[in-house]
Amino acid sequence: MHVENAGMRQRFWIGLIAVLLIAAGSVAAAIIVYSDDRADFDSLQREEAIRAARQTEAVAALSIGELDSAAAFFQAERDLSRHEFGLVARSLLEQDILRGAGFIARVPASERRRYEAEHGFRIVSRRGERITPASGRDVYFPLTFAVAKRGTEQALGYDLGSDASRLPVLRRARDTGKPVVTPVVPLYLGGDGVVVYNAIYRDGAPTATVAQRRAALLGFASGSFALGDLTDPVDAALPDETDYQLRISHQVALGPRQPFDDPAAAQLDFADRTWVLVVRDPNRPNVSLPLLLAVIGISLAALLGTLIVSWRRNERMQQLEQEASHDALTGLKNRRRFEEDLRAAMARSQRDGTTGALLMLDLDNFKHVNDTHGHPAGDRLIEEIASVLRRRTRGSDSLARLGGDEFAIVLPRCDLAEARVAAEAIAEAIRLHKPEHDGVEPITASVGVAMFGEDPRAGFATIVAEADTAMYSAKDGGRDGVRVFDPEAIRDELLDAE
Repeated sequence: MHVENAGMRQRFWIGLIAVLLIAAGSVAAAIIVYSDDRADFDSLQREEAIRAARQTEAVAALSIGELDSAAAFFQAERDLSRHEFGLVARSLLEQDILRGAGFIARVPASERRRYEAEHGFRIVSRRGERITPASGRDVYFPLTFAVAKRGTEQALGYDLGSDASRLPVLRRARDTGKPVVTPVVPLYLGGDGVVVYNAIYRDGAPTATVAQRRAALLGFASGSFALGDLTDPVDAALPDETDYQLRISHQVALGPRQPFDDPAAAQLDFADRTWVLVVRDPNRPNVSLPLLLAVIGISLAALLGTLIVSWRRNERMQQLEQEASHDALTGLKNRRRFEEDLRAAMARSQRDGTTGALLMLDLDNFKHVNDTHGHPAGDRLIEEIASVLRRRTRGSDSLARLGGDEFAIVLPRCDLAEARVAAEAIAEAIRLHKPEHDGVEPITASVGVAMFGEDPRAGFATIVAEADTAMYSAKDGGRDGVRVFDPEAIRDELLDAE
């Protein structure tokens, strides 16, 4: 029968190990297969997004660079004819992704009528309304010249300063002297897009400061980019059927409006703004094989899960028992466990006819440590004293922290002489301990000793009261000492004190 039971136990463990290996192997295989496929896919999708963003950046940067060169030409020439502007602007549109180019003049209010007469148009608001002196405008920014892949003659004369979406961008371009791009706006040539403005200053004028740049401003060279044209390089760089979004200021400017699942994103720097290109490749890894492996592993791991729950429950019960019977700060037994151990030790002493001792220990002037150095330093000192007490007690002794700076030690099978020696050794060890916290002085302890097992009529409460009385007698006697409970000696001390 014993051999059969041993064989059953052996088969049980062999079967459990086999289940564990199969479950772990199948789950690991599923994770590895899917993780590898997913990592390869994510890496490829991220590379696609970065490549598309960089290609778009390069094309846009080339157009902006050419626009900057055109601004330098306008600055040098000062007074352009429509024909001269057209030659320069059309060269900008022959390549890259510019949809239109324009020249925006800076016209003081005092020169408005003369400027309108020279150029043959009226300066009007964005809505086409005539701007009158009553509007209070002291400077206008009319679109003076424009060339686009589609006609824009009807846009000439529009005052961009009356457009709330463009005026802040014009001011930023004027003050920085660098190309500045608008948010997505309706384009004068039709459709939605963005416009880049490049400030043009008087040739030779100082432009080191914002004030100097404002004073030297002649106007702006502008370039219009339709959103659809901006994404042509993206379409060329991405595989077929790949979805993408162009996000500007956390909003979708182009592409599907709904969020993508697990997309890849790449930053796209355009003039002074940073956009985000979000890409979703539909060719995602197939999860059928990893899912099959995982289902098999999870099915076989059901037994393992049951065992783990049972083991976890037992561990939790042990943990709760530990927390209920031990002090959280020091790990020593708490007052409840101390009472159980003392009662058990007293019962054994009566049964075996032996004696034991209870030591009650209180640190001297511990309150001064808390008041001077703070409670964290006091807690650290309590932990150090607990370590000292552990080193000075036997494995059969019961060591507890009753609360605050009070400790108790139960010494079973111990006579009075042994108890006194143990108490004095503990007091000396505490006296010699050097606190680890800087500035904390060494501390002492007052120890009271009470014997149990000598008088079978003495109960738990009596022994605790006697040890407490002896401890307070040690404190009254000058602290840093040991007192054994002696009713006559304590009575004499009280009489002397009176």
